[in-house]
Amino acid sequence: MTQIANEVAPGRFRESFGRYYDDFIVGDVYEHRPGRTITQADNTWFTLLTMNTHPLHFDEEYARTSEFGRCIVASPLTVAMMVGMSVTDVSQKAIANLGWREIRMTAPLYAGDTLYAESEVIAKRESRSRPTAGLVTVRTTGLNQDGVAVCSFERTVLVPKRGADGAGETGRY
Repeated sequence: MTQIANEVAPGRFRESFGRYYDDFIVGDVYEHRPGRTITQADNTWFTLLTMNTHPLHFDEEYARTSEFGRCIVASPLTVAMMVGMSVTDVSQKAIANLGWREIRMTAPLYAGDTLYAESEVIAKRESRSRPTAGLVTVRTTGLNQDGVAVCSFERTVLVPKRGADGAGETGRY
């Protein structure tokens, strides 16, 4: 992905990020950086915000008796962080997220772990209903600091074709 700046007025520029439909190539892999070290406070706040009351995420005494021996990060927090990490590379210019599928939690993530993510373009096709856009599907994998895969999912986004969103003309993006 190339970071560019659009001239929004004479001598005034605005950064632009993201990819157009035309920029995606099936098989390409995007490493999303920076990673994010997750704290127990992140995990506890997320469980409070989402009303996820499973004690494995915030009750150290309960978690000590589990097969994990300590609290694990709530899986929806892992997914949300991976989606966030992938936005600049995958969906910064998206018109809409069309769906997620095949979400897999493959290893536990703990407070103190650093989460990284990468996305592989696995499919793309032009939109049947919007001639100025296309559908892009990626498989995103989350890895901890040791390179262990902790989560994966597929996500499909509707992305404009280059020049179809008016970027660079109006300065909106």
